[in-house]
Amino acid sequence: MDRETRVKMMIEEIRGQCLHKGVGALKELSVVFHHMDVDFSQRLCIQELERGMKNYGVKVDKEDLHMLFDTFDINKNNQIDFVELVSTLRPPMSKARVNVVKEAFKRLDFSADGIISIEDLKIVYSSNAKRHPKYVSGEWTEEQVLRHFLDSIDTPGNPDGKVTREEFMNYYAGVSSTVDDDSYFDLMMRACYDLPNKGEAKK
Repeated sequence: MDRETRVKMMIEEIRGQCLHKGVGALKELSVVFHHMDVDFSQRLCIQELERGMKNYGVKVDKEDLHMLFDTFDINKNNQIDFVELVSTLRPPMSKARVNVVKEAFKRLDFSADGIISIEDLKIVYSSNAKRHPKYVSGEWTEEQVLRHFLDSIDTPGNPDGKVTREEFMNYYAGVSSTVDDDSYFDLMMRACYDLPNKGEAKK
């Protein structure tokens, strides 16, 4: 078996174990590796990767470990940051799914700066927040509802109240893996974010 095939098999095995744990599994994996970042550099060396793999129950030998590290290390600086890790493990999505996720992100990113913030959501998502049960009951303010929404999508272990396009795509790649039909995924995203249907979007 050549190196490329072996790496693909290992990535699929790890991804499969993640998805078996549910929609939030890729985020859970990020938390595990965050805990392995003992020097708080937000990057992992190969020793930290090995420790993280063991803690997550993924067994790899030394040769495979080095191949995995090289695959995760996209910018080849001998370290893995969390974006590289999750980007590599993120389940692939069809072009149609990627497009509707991008459309949802664009709608929420009112300032068009590539980041969804509470200020953006106050403008484009306020009515949704005010329908949240904890807002209706008076337990949470509108800002708390919006922050909860952002934190649910933000990078685990390091929520900063802002969601980048990459973080948004990572989250919905996990959601996508639980939905078999492209049309249903599209319908779900449009309903969730009040996006126009395909016919309306072309007008």
